[in-house]
Order: sequence, then structure tokens, then C-alpha cells
Amino acid sequence: MSPFFYFFFGFVAVLLALLFWSLLSPKKNAHSSLDAAAFQGSDRRHVTYLSQIHRALAPADSEFVASHGSVKLAHRVRKERRRVALLYLSSVQDDFQKLLKLAGVIAVLSPEVGAVQEFERLWLSLQFSLRCQMIRIRLHCGFAALHELSGLSRMVSGFAVRMETAIAELGERAALATELTSSLDSRGVRPR
Repeated sequence: MSPFFYFFFGFVAVLLALLFWSLLSPKKNAHSSLDAAAFQGSDRRHVTYLSQIHRALAPADSEFVASHGSVKLAHRVRKERRRVALLYLSSVQDDFQKLLKLAGVIAVLSPEVGAVQEFERLWLSLQFSLRCQMIRIRLHCGFAALHELSGLSRMVSGFAVRMETAIAELGERAALATELTSSLDSRGVRPR
């Protein structure tokens, strides 16, 4: 067997392992005083907290703490802020999972949804999971993932807008169907 053969199958094995790992739900920190629910309010979404997460992970903020406090304090602050960023990431993942469930319901209710749209939803889910795991790895390694978190947040926000549009279209169709049915009933025509 050629070295290329081993390299190729090794690469595929690594990709499958990453895929499996990304599909696992994120572990919740049992002894944490904060949880993902702390980022969710009745009228708030993950986007509300993105600017605070950016500020907390900004290098200038870490430099300020390091220059005005002890090394131990700076390390503790960085560790806590990474933990909060990981909780934020879990919240974004929860929002995305809720949107995926909603997309599944919309797909069942919408007659136009075909295999192409289902494949797009699967592809989006795969991309999202891989991006989340890469951000999680970067955060665990101590790197600030500001740009990646923003991109992930925009991805979820765009998906939410698409779901709201699809729900509005379904509502309009339902109203039209009800109106058509009531007009046919008033004429004495029974729909089949």
C-alpha cells in the first residue's frame, strides 16, 4: 500500500472523529454558578450578549488586568472569562438546535420543501457543529475567538431570520386557505 493511501484514510478517520465529537452535546459544568440559561431571557437572544463577550475576551482588557493586578488575578480573570465565553457558545448552540427543530417542523408543514432544502439544512448543521467545536478548542487553548464567535452569531441570526420568514409565509398561506375554504362554504361548494 502506498503512503498516500494511509494518509487519505487517516485524514478521513480524523474528519469522522471530529464529526462525531461535534455532534455530541456540549458538557455542562455541574459545579458552575452560571449556566447557559443565564444568557437567555424571555425576550433576549444570544446576540444581546455578544458585545460583552467581545469586551471580555479583548486583548486590551486582559492587558489592563495584568498591568493593574497580580499575575494570579490576571490568570483567574482570563480563566473565568473563557468559561463565560464557553457558556455563551453553549447558548448559541442551544439557539441553533431550537431553530433546527423549528426548521424540521416548517419542512413538514411546507409542501415545497424537497431533498435539496433538507440537504442544505444538514450541511448548515454540520458546518455549525464543526465551527462550534473549533471555537471551543481555541477557547480551551486560551486563544480569543472573537471573530469566530461573531461569525457564528451571525450564522444563527441569519438562520433565525429565514425561519421567521418561512413562518410568516406559512401563516399567509394558512390565512389564504381559510379564506378560500370559507368563501367556498358560503357558496355551498364543498372542497375535496
